[in-house]
Amino acid sequence: MEAATLRRPRVWLPVVAGVGVAVTLGVYGRLHDPAGTSGIGDALRLQSSKAWLATTVLLLAAVQLVSALSVYGRLPSRPWIPALHRWSGRVALLLSLPIAVHCLYALGFRADSPRTLAHSVLGCLFYGAFVAKMLLISRPGESRPWVLPLAGGLVLTAVAGLWLTASLWYFTTAGF
Repeated sequence: MEAATLRRPRVWLPVVAGVGVAVTLGVYGRLHDPAGTSGIGDALRLQSSKAWLATTVLLLAAVQLVSALSVYGRLPSRPWIPALHRWSGRVALLLSLPIAVHCLYALGFRADSPRTLAHSVLGCLFYGAFVAKMLLISRPGESRPWVLPLAGGLVLTAVAGLWLTASLWYFTTAGF
C-alpha cells in the first residue's frame, strides 16, 4: 500500500461504532417488554426528578458549547477551560445515565406520538454521537478538523432535542 493510503483518516470507524450503539439501543428499546412504573405518584415524582436532571444536563451542555468555542479559539480562553470542558462533559454523561436507563427499561423505544418518537430517536442519537465523539478524540490527527466539532454539535443537538421533547413538555404540562 502507498504511504498516503496508510495515512488516510479513518473517520468511518468511530462513525460506524456510534451508529452501532444508536441502532442497538433503538432495537433493544423497541423489542424488550417495557417495565412501566409502579404507580401514578411514583411516576410523577420520577418524571419530575428526570426533568430536573435533564435540565442540569442541558445546562452542562451549554457549558460544553462555550468551553469548546474557547478551546477552538473562537472565544477567549483560560488555562482551566479544557479541564472545565472535560469535567462538564463527564458530569453531564453521568447525570444522563439514570434518565436513559429508566427511559429504556421502563418505557422502551416509543412511537405513540411524534413527540415520543422524536424523543426515542434523539436518545439513541445522543449516545451514538457521544460514542463517535469519544472515539474521534482518542484518535488525534486521524480525522478532518471539522469532524470533532460536528460530533459535538450532534451531541448538543440531541441533548437540546431530548430536553425539549421531555423536560419542557413535563414542565409545561405538570408545572415546576
